[in-house]
Amino acid sequence: MAMPIDQQLRYWGLAGLVFIALLWVMGDVLLPFITGMAMAYFLNPVVTKLQNRGVPRTAAVSALMALAFGVVVLAGGLIIPAVVTQAVQFSETAPDLLTRLQEFLTARFPDIAQLEDTLRNSLSSLGEAIRDRGAALAQGVLRSVSGLVGALVFLVVTPVVAFYLLLDWERLVRQIDDLLPRQHAPVLRHLAGEIDASIAGFVRGQVTVCFILAAYYATALGLIGLQFGLAIGVTAGLISFIPYIGAIIGGALAIGVGLWQFWGSPLEIGLVLAVFVFGQMLEGNVLVPRIVGDSVRLHPVWLLFAVSAFGALLGFTGMLIAVPLAASIGVLVRFGVAQYMDSKLYGKGGEPK
Repeated sequence: MAMPIDQQLRYWGLAGLVFIALLWVMGDVLLPFITGMAMAYFLNPVVTKLQNRGVPRTAAVSALMALAFGVVVLAGGLIIPAVVTQAVQFSETAPDLLTRLQEFLTARFPDIAQLEDTLRNSLSSLGEAIRDRGAALAQGVLRSVSGLVGALVFLVVTPVVAFYLLLDWERLVRQIDDLLPRQHAPVLRHLAGEIDASIAGFVRGQVTVCFILAAYYATALGLIGLQFGLAIGVTAGLISFIPYIGAIIGGALAIGVGLWQFWGSPLEIGLVLAVFVFGQMLEGNVLVPRIVGDSVRLHPVWLLFAVSAFGALLGFTGMLIAVPLAASIGVLVRFGVAQYMDSKLYGKGGEPK
């Protein structure tokens, strides 16, 4: 005999609350495990393709993990310290940059002289805020990195979790399928397939796009010779999962620094602008259609809300799971709307008498 629907809802609601409570209480402890799961999920399609080509799964997993480890070591030894250093330097230089901007505007646009005090105060406040926030961010990063035990645990546990999950992925999927309630198993399998397609289409694809754009922006701005170009380029690329936001923020920062650094040399300023115009063309016409595809897109407002909400509730762990959860919730909401549209409550089958 099937369990009544209201009782099922109570059990599932309780399970959801327990899950959220565990994330709230054990967010920092779960971080390496969640990161390892994300890494395994991201790499599993590659392992499956190699396995289909005749490569033993153990060998495929070992090769991919070795490659991923090499990339992480390269990034940790060369790229990340340089980005953090440039970000700290930018935060410390921001007040001076904005002061020079105020002087530049006042000298070249005398009509705004009456607004000089307001402009000066506003720019000074903005500069101090950037410096204070930047210093706090740098101190937080340094404190987190200096926590030797936590860093070692993260660096050791994450690849181990990813390695064993990749080895046992197919068996784990079968076991989870066996645990599904028999009454709802077909529907749950269907929803799980849509969620997987949503996450695979957006998260896997968009993460790849973000890394490509980060490499492109950082390299192009570095070749131009823009100060803080590495930090600005990496930041613009990594936040490009929200359409247009990465290009707008990165472009504003780059053009602002370019105006200060290259004033009187329109060629370099034009090149900085061209980098972001070409980046948007590359993202919209090549990378997103070919890598992400048009079948699954999440609304930018929904993404912003998810990242902000889960980040505020669960810290960095929340930000890490925000996009996959947003994709999953989107699938569940669409399923709920479809059920409502097909229900008597909506009035399908004719107007109520």
